[in-house]
Amino acid sequence: MISPDSSPTGGADTATSRASLSGRDGYDESFLGHEVPLPKPVDPQVQTVTLPYTHFTVVLRPDRRLAAATAVCIDGRQLLEDVPRDDNWRFDPRLPEDQQAGNELYRNNTLDRGHLVRRLDPVWGERPEAVRANDDTFHYTNSAPQADVFNQGKEVWQGLENYLLDHAAQFDRKLVVMTGPVLHDSDPPYRGVQVPLRFWKVAAFAQNGSLASTAYILDQSPDLTREAERAFAGAKPGEPPPLGAFRTFQVPVSDIAELTALDLGPLPDADLMPAARAPEARWRRLESPADTVLSS
Repeated sequence: MISPDSSPTGGADTATSRASLSGRDGYDESFLGHEVPLPKPVDPQVQTVTLPYTHFTVVLRPDRRLAAATAVCIDGRQLLEDVPRDDNWRFDPRLPEDQQAGNELYRNNTLDRGHLVRRLDPVWGERPEAVRANDDTFHYTNSAPQADVFNQGKEVWQGLENYLLDHAAQFDRKLVVMTGPVLHDSDPPYRGVQVPLRFWKVAAFAQNGSLASTAYILDQSPDLTREAERAFAGAKPGEPPPLGAFRTFQVPVSDIAELTALDLGPLPDADLMPAARAPEARWRRLESPADTVLSS
């Protein structure tokens, strides 16, 4: 998840009208010149709501009050980096507020509201369109709780889109990025929301005329060396779960599909680091974005 645009935990909600979100086209499955479908749960019993915004779409799990997946189209040639942020987080009026994780989750604690779709990624095109995309990223449907600690693992995660865009500059500077929390039944509950311990990201781009993809995990589990029950033994009632330092890994795309139970379409087959040629450690821990495997 999450982007460098995690906002302070305070702040009031700003209302959005249903009409103001009408006509949003959302994620374009043909953006790369290759069909890359929106991720959806493999199990048809898992209910989701598809919410299109400007240049991105959120696939929301109402039962978890969080996104199962997001997908954004990034046009590196048209990015506008001077669009100011306003931090006016709001509910999406197209579904009930009790199906979204709002400000109550983040109030008076150490959790950040983190963008799943990074604020600047959809901010491209003509200026009114870019401004609208910027505003759209501040819906609670595009956020998920994350520890407010900043460390190297989180810094690596935040730099991946920029690094991948630089790589895509060798081709056509277009990028598709899919992001979401890994939603497990064992995620610890807090204020009516189960807090995810891991987040995933899959990037896709055209390379030498073919579709290419890479995948990543951000882990904030309290302690990878202990079982979850022991890791949360010190949790205090009414307080957020004791989250750990962030660790960022490049992983096979097929592992993301298995972890999330999402259909990722052609992306596992387009992986530049598939399981068959993964490094000795199947999950390659990244010390910097430059450690990413980007050639097959």
